[in-house]
Amino acid sequence: MIKKIVKLKVNGDLCEVMVNPNMTLLELLREGLGITGTKRGCDSGECGTCTVIMNGNAVSSCLVLAVEAEGKEVITIEGLAKGDELHPIQKAFIDNASVQCGFCSPGMILSAKALLDNNAKPTETEIKEAIAGNICRCGGYTRIVEAIATVRDQGK
Repeated sequence: MIKKIVKLKVNGDLCEVMVNPNMTLLELLREGLGITGTKRGCDSGECGTCTVIMNGNAVSSCLVLAVEAEGKEVITIEGLAKGDELHPIQKAFIDNASVQCGFCSPGMILSAKALLDNNAKPTETEIKEAIAGNICRCGGYTRIVEAIATVRDQGK
């Protein structure tokens, strides 16, 4: 297998990683860069635990080949907080008791960020549609939607 160097920006940092052609973006992040907030779940794009933001859109990193990320900008859950200051969406998830086991939280939060970055005033239906690809094993959808609506209403 011929390896290739992939250059991309992850959480604001330029990165160069040697990858196999069949390596996924999820594997690049977790194994190549040690960024483990992006979770491995189903490996088929059904659960949302591996959601990241790539060039402004929420994507399932298990379905994106690492070579497809060449020249792209990727944001993971680790890239949201600024030092000790949580991103408003992260804070809203805590304040609204939206985090239960926490396994879905990174993907939910990044899906919410992508939505709010592209639509500052989404309806409740649009919020639900934006997180539809993320499975909450604890069933905390109501509080998750409330947290996202809180950030929307605060205009952050």
